Amino acid sequence: IMAASKPVEPQSGSGLPRWQLALLVGTPIVLGVGAVYLWNRSRTKERRGKGSGERKTPEGSASPVQGQDGAARGNREQENMSPLDRAQAAKNKGNKYFKAAKYEQAIQCYTEAIALCPSDQKADLSTFYQNRAAAYEQQVSTTITDNVSTDSLPKPRALFRRAKALERLDNKKECLEDVTAVCILEAFQNQQSMLLADKVLKLLGKEKAKEKYKNREPLMPSPQFIKSYFSSFTDDIISQPLQKGEKKDEDKDKEGEAAEVTESSGYLKAKQYMEEENYDKIISECTKEIESSGRYTAEALLLRATFYLLIGNATAAQPDLDRVINMQDANVKLRANALIKRGSMYMQQQQPLLSTQDFNMAAEIDSRNADVYHHRGQLKILLDQVDEAVGDFDECILLRFALCYYRQAYTGNNPAQVQTAMDGFEDVIRRFPRCAEGYALYAQALTDQQQFGKADEMYDKCIDLEPDNATTYVHKGLLQLQWKQDLDLGLELISKAIEIDNKCDFAYETMGTIEVQRGNLDKAIEMFNKAINLAKSEMEMAHLYSLCDAAYAQTEVARKYGLKPPTL
Repeated sequence: IMAASKPVEPQSGSGLPRWQLALLVGTPIVLGVGAVYLWNRSRTKERRGKGSGERKTPEGSASPVQGQDGAARGNREQENMSPLDRAQAAKNKGNKYFKAAKYEQAIQCYTEAIALCPSDQKADLSTFYQNRAAAYEQQVSTTITDNVSTDSLPKPRALFRRAKALERLDNKKECLEDVTAVCILEAFQNQQSMLLADKVLKLLGKEKAKEKYKNREPLMPSPQFIKSYFSSFTDDIISQPLQKGEKKDEDKDKEGEAAEVTESSGYLKAKQYMEEENYDKIISECTKEIESSGRYTAEALLLRATFYLLIGNATAAQPDLDRVINMQDANVKLRANALIKRGSMYMQQQQPLLSTQDFNMAAEIDSRNADVYHHRGQLKILLDQVDEAVGDFDECILLRFALCYYRQAYTGNNPAQVQTAMDGFEDVIRRFPRCAEGYALYAQALTDQQQFGKADEMYDKCIDLEPDNATTYVHKGLLQLQWKQDLDLGLELISKAIEIDNKCDFAYETMGTIEVQRGNLDKAIEMFNKAINLAKSEMEMAHLYSLCDAAYAQTEVARKYGLKPPTL
């Protein structure tokens, strides 16, 4: 849930990129642009191959190099052959290379055979794929035998070749261990090995998160998290306190008033439980209202969907949100709020187009709703559409505008604009002295500008206003590391955050990252696993699994080769 979770940013609270904090291995954000570029480039080559009328192998033709006359003669012969015959010819060449232990060339030939073979020739295709798999296996075996010594420290180039071979065999675990060793040996300076490590970690994280998230038990967040989530909405009917005419029937009877409804309203009971912070009973009471087709059905659907999102059950939340959005006679505020929440849900599911559509629709039906611009602005920041986000925040509130204006100036490296933005933060805390978030956001901007002492003061003011906000303690702890390199104080503050809120996944993740830096990999893995069990979305869970797998790979590298990265 975008508004309630910590912001998804390329920088950690310490001002250092998360992948640096995780020893340059493990987070989904590192090198992402490069990975996308490589993927797009490979897709372009594939399209070019198809457009030429003949699909090529990734490395081009697998045919041996010939003289010009021989090449022309071979081309004429191939023109007279059927596609299947040409595929068989490529396979036969591959077999010769295989027998000669030239496995790379054999793989190219078998790949060419697969590309040439008609799709209805199932038996032949199966043979070509089996032959290529055998060549890959032999290549791995040869790489291990010829290049990686078992009784001495391996050379990075040999390990990298083996990692690439293991990647082709889809052996992600051992591939990650090899490329992690390469990264350590090369002091994390080689872009090629870093890209491979990042790629494998993302794939492993996504695979594990998909399985884990599908079978996870619903978990209600902490009361502080829930209150912070609802406080991110200013135009949300369901988060408002009970009005005078909405008291529970039994309360009205006590006051001698006539009940407005003949039966007890499940929705009104749910609202009462919200005020009492008895959140576990809210979904069941909303269900009673919905099943009885009560007066507050639309409100109950939206409240139930909201709590489904809070416990991480987006599958159950979506039908309720859909119903509210499609209720043309429902209060426009309810429909707009449902669109905002569904849009945020789509963003968590990495569906930015659907997310954008929902936010735009919310702006159309309720153009004066500040929440729409607030949350759409957050989406645009995540999509790196900072200039457009400024426009949304300008429509929203001064606080959010100051943050976005600062980011725009900071990323554009414009000192004059940065100073204007910092003055804007000063204006915010002057106009809203009781707003803890204003101090917290200003502290993050001050940290970026290396004004550490003043940032520390802002975090202290934030803690005075909201002593139960665990996230602030985590940010303050990270500040101590960046400012004073004080590990003990940093860990003490993060431990305090966990003491305040033992469901704060951000605290466990940050502590795990610090333990990696200290070389305490077993402790780091323990912290990452705790964060994984508290993750509020599959995307966040995949990120945490990447961190955990990176730490585990380092333990295996230390065990096998005695290699350890530098520690703080």
